[in-house]
Amino acid sequence: MITRILLVASDVFVRRWTPALAAFVRMQTDFRILDIGRSPGELRREILKLKPHGVITEALAKRTEMIVGLGLPTVIADTDCVFPGAVSIDVDDVAVGAEAARFYMDAGYTHFGCVENAMPYADQRLAGFKAGVGAAAASFSCFRQPERSRLYMESWNEDTAALAQWLKQLPKPVGIFAVHDPLGRLVCEAAAAAGLHVPEDVAVVGANNDELVCGLSYPPLSSVIIPWHSIGTLAGEWVQRLIAGEKAPRKSVLIHPGPVAARQSTALVAVEDEDLRRVIQHMRERFHEDIGVGGICHDLRLSRRAVERKFERHLQSSPWETLSRVRTDAAREHLAQTDRSMSEIAECCGFSNAERFSVTFRRITGVTPSAFRKSVRRGKDHSPRVG
Repeated sequence: MITRILLVASDVFVRRWTPALAAFVRMQTDFRILDIGRSPGELRREILKLKPHGVITEALAKRTEMIVGLGLPTVIADTDCVFPGAVSIDVDDVAVGAEAARFYMDAGYTHFGCVENAMPYADQRLAGFKAGVGAAAASFSCFRQPERSRLYMESWNEDTAALAQWLKQLPKPVGIFAVHDPLGRLVCEAAAAAGLHVPEDVAVVGANNDELVCGLSYPPLSSVIIPWHSIGTLAGEWVQRLIAGEKAPRKSVLIHPGPVAARQSTALVAVEDEDLRRVIQHMRERFHEDIGVGGICHDLRLSRRAVERKFERHLQSSPWETLSRVRTDAAREHLAQTDRSMSEIAECCGFSNAERFSVTFRRITGVTPSAFRKSVRRGKDHSPRVG
């Protein structure tokens, strides 16, 4: 028998889920799509007419409650709010903000700002970012952008005057975290309107790592990776389990985000020392090679002892620790988005062997590579948060 699953979502979410859900077609699963932008009454009539075995939907006011109320096996694949009888799957939004903070801290920033909106996840991402920079922040400022378009891809038509004025008043250089990619793109636009340079004056990190937004922004936007493939896979698996009669968990299922995918909207390092910038750029260009701190200093004709002092003074770290973090960040991206083995990841990220990779990864992240991959791919049950 063919299982008929209805996707009630915007085109943005259908695009995010499709690569993962396509695998379920081989298991005799047929997917139908309804645009969640339809009125609640129209959605209800169409759902009852289609008679799906199960539903995967995004969360949207007045619609989510109606869909859950129909009593069909339902998965909501973008919220940590729990609805009775349904499964809620989401990225850990506090951790998203923490990833942006860690990225900026590793680059030596001391001035920070966050641009948020009125969406439920915004306060959680802001909280994670603010906690991540903590006492190291010489300054921290927030700005709420009143988004005038409800269409995700049309944020280009927002008014940037107030945002530009806010950016001009911040100490420079400043690291800005925008709680989603369209806001990040808007920050880049506002900075240009204010006569500021990105990333030299204002560095920008978004969230979602949406290629259609990040790649078409100028400059291309750095962004926290959201593992949409993992969320889509879990949504497909859970709707099948609900159809089979399994009860929904009482807590939301949260997926850990990946690291920041760095593009041109962020600087390599927020310090003025030219030698330090050269060393870090060299690390990021050649981390996958069998090269150590001594080799880097030799290539750049710098004194190793002088370089070590600069790292300690400006970044409160050592060159070796920074190189290890660069390699670990690359490994985290592989773990989140590929099925490569630990040995393959160790080799392509510059670790001497899988054992050294595991030891370094656990020291820096607090978890093993396998545990990190599981948290990104499989999720974990969490109590719902307020925010």
